[in-house]
Amino acid sequence: MLTPGEAERLIRENIPLLHREDCPLASAHGRILRADLRADRDLPPFDRVTMDGYALRASALAAGTRTFRVEGVQAAGMVPRTLGAAADACVEIMTGAVLPTGADCVVPYEETTRANPGTTVTLNEAAAKFSAGNAVHRRGGDHRGGEAIVRAGTRLTGREIAVAAACGYAALTVAHSPKIAVVATGDELVEVEADVAPHQIRRSNDHALRASLILAGYPRVERFHVRDVRHEIEHLLWHLLAEYDALLLTGGVSKGKFDFLPDELTRQGVKKVFHGVAQRPGKPFWFGLSARSTPVFALPGNPVSSTTCLHRYVLPALAHASGAAPIQPRLVALAAPVSFPPKLARLLPVKLSSGPGAELLATPDEVNTSGDFAGLVGTDGFVELPAHQTEFPVGTVVVFTPWV
Repeated sequence: MLTPGEAERLIRENIPLLHREDCPLASAHGRILRADLRADRDLPPFDRVTMDGYALRASALAAGTRTFRVEGVQAAGMVPRTLGAAADACVEIMTGAVLPTGADCVVPYEETTRANPGTTVTLNEAAAKFSAGNAVHRRGGDHRGGEAIVRAGTRLTGREIAVAAACGYAALTVAHSPKIAVVATGDELVEVEADVAPHQIRRSNDHALRASLILAGYPRVERFHVRDVRHEIEHLLWHLLAEYDALLLTGGVSKGKFDFLPDELTRQGVKKVFHGVAQRPGKPFWFGLSARSTPVFALPGNPVSSTTCLHRYVLPALAHASGAAPIQPRLVALAAPVSFPPKLARLLPVKLSSGPGAELLATPDEVNTSGDFAGLVGTDGFVELPAHQTEFPVGTVVVFTPWV
């Protein structure tokens, strides 16, 4: 049986890359950038004043001039003035304004006394310390025109959106947002608002998976339910495989008498890449591709198994298909010892905290069973403990995966 790492590798090798599309800037948040975002001009595009005060020549300060004639006022957004030729010339200047031509230094208000308002200003003795470039953000000091600022593969947040807007990108080239179907299977399931009999349970897996997908940046998610009836499964799968970019099935994938999904998927031309991963929870996890290369993830029906497999495999797979840049594994240290028999990798829920040396600690928070979805509340994610060990003492460094 596959290890978790081997299963992840097979998914990455087989899942197709989503196509690119142009997206309006206002709708691009959360999307994966597929073309470098470059500066359309120097940033900042001019010598920008960073403090309110007076723009003048540093050479005049060095020569001992302390009283300057105010030639005018310049605010942000105004066409820059040209400083007069006299050594004692200055311009009253505001933060964000273009540095006047001929000036190279700004003395802040705090270091001045306005002896004759509107005509002259006197500098304090402390102003003698200022030199050329004081309170000036030089043109191109951040980035030069044409320089790549945000690389393809980045998931767009407010930071990148700000750069795009500043560089004139009304639209961005991003990965296609996949249309995803989440299917809950089982005769025992009823809608949340329905009356529930003692032998039934309310649907929760499809709601949980949809919420996590949306939070992860995949908003086009629709939920479905199908009973453990062959012809109903056949009809729904035929529709979903034709209409959706990815399928997530939860339940009906194990070895039970009514677990019809694996056979039906095969019958409809879905090629099985693997079925079963040596892990707990989530051992029956199934992955395959349809005839038109639609990825199909069949997750176990137990809620803890389902959400764990989503975060361990499905979300990384969708990010990879979107062209996202690889993310370095997040490492944490165990805050309590863990022991379990080998043979299966353990995906163990944990709570995070900071240690005395600011290290990130993970405290195991075991659920009662893989059906104890309420037991995940309050946990931050899970750690992956390899199958080749049985004892994991305090301080063992392991890979951590956060819940979205």
